[in-house]
Amino acid sequence: MRLVMLVGAAVLMAWQPPVAAQQNNVDLKEWSVEWGGRTRDPAVAPDGKVWFVGQAGNYLAYFDPKSEQFKRYEIEEGTNPHSVNVDSNGIVWYTGNRNGRIGRLDPNGGGLKVIMTGEAKDPHTHVFDGKGNIWFTSQGSNRIGRLNMKTEKVDLITPNAAPSNPYGIVIDKDGYPWVALFRTNTLVRVDPNTLAVTPFKQATEASRSRRIETTADGMMWYVDEPRGYLGRIDPKTGATKEWVTPGGAGSLPYALTKDDQGRLWFSETGPVKRLVGFDPKTEQMFSVNVVSGNIRHMQYHAPTRAMWFGTDANKIGRIVVPRS
Repeated sequence: MRLVMLVGAAVLMAWQPPVAAQQNNVDLKEWSVEWGGRTRDPAVAPDGKVWFVGQAGNYLAYFDPKSEQFKRYEIEEGTNPHSVNVDSNGIVWYTGNRNGRIGRLDPNGGGLKVIMTGEAKDPHTHVFDGKGNIWFTSQGSNRIGRLNMKTEKVDLITPNAAPSNPYGIVIDKDGYPWVALFRTNTLVRVDPNTLAVTPFKQATEASRSRRIETTADGMMWYVDEPRGYLGRIDPKTGATKEWVTPGGAGSLPYALTKDDQGRLWFSETGPVKRLVGFDPKTEQMFSVNVVSGNIRHMQYHAPTRAMWFGTDANKIGRIVVPRS
């Protein structure tokens, strides 16, 4: 696959000292999942149910916030689902991380269907692009994929010549997928028309990121896991800027998302498991909340101002995001 030259030169801004983050009185609640199996990556359906996967437990399930009841769905043995999303029709899509497929579940009696992903043998994280496609990463296979949800055609891209562990993925305001290549210090942007890949370097050669996010101003954000930073890339210039996380070196920032006010939220998975808020306008960490275990991925649900996450302690959690 053709590689486009790096846009702009990455510019490292001055090192920033740690900020004093304040603990907020926020509505944070967690629910234990009796089946265990590493609960992760919840997504809210149109009917308000919160779907999640048990990656090690090999199941799909939902949690109903109104009744606080759970329901489990069995899937193919050996699937070990990694992430789940629910489309506008209430269809549940999940990635088969161990058996090279994307699954489609109609919870209203339509049954279960699987779509093979070819050389992408370990589908990882996926997102809808709003144009009838699912874009997904395949970490061990060094692939980025696009699945046409109607025709079931799968297109695959090799984003880097050497193994690069494509990991987190988001769609920017112009409809371009961005992916973190976790084995490198690089984010890549994919042109959905040509499938050409443009690389963007993070702040240092040592930078490594699992999750990324984009804000309304077009900026790309990442968490630098080994160094303990939140970082930003300007796609127009390639310039980077960083902020030390509250836990600093050893805090292992992992999950990253944004709320409807453009604020960033990320998890720390080091010795202290925490969920941290960051306001790009003030450049301050404004909330630090201890959680039960590592948060690997999370999604914000704007209608209810609720951010949902799963933890390695086999819990599903929710934080109702405060207004600034």
